[in-house]
Formats: sequence, C-alpha cells, structure tokens
Amino acid sequence: MSLTYKACKSMIDRQSYTTKEDMQSKLDIFLLNNRLTQVEYDELSQQIATQ
Repeated sequence: MSLTYKACKSMIDRQSYTTKEDMQSKLDIFLLNNRLTQVEYDELSQQIATQ
C-alpha cells in the first residue's frame, strides 16, 4: 500500500474534499503518474461513488 493510497483513503474517509469530481480528478492524476495501482484506484473510486 502506497503512501498516496493511504492519504487519499484518509481524505475520502473523512470526506475532506470539495466535490466528488475534484477528488476523482486527483485519483485520475495519481493513476496516470503511477502513484496508485489500478486496484487501489478502483477501490478508492468505488468508495467515492458510494458516499
């Protein structure tokens, strides 16, 4: 588990983001820059979608 994943998960758990779209954009950028794996990205994206 990467530090980026842990930080994003914490932000999502606390809902400390402006909008879902904003947080999803951050995840997209992290995935494109290989800061998240596809599995981590999918998990976090699903978590955002269900909030």
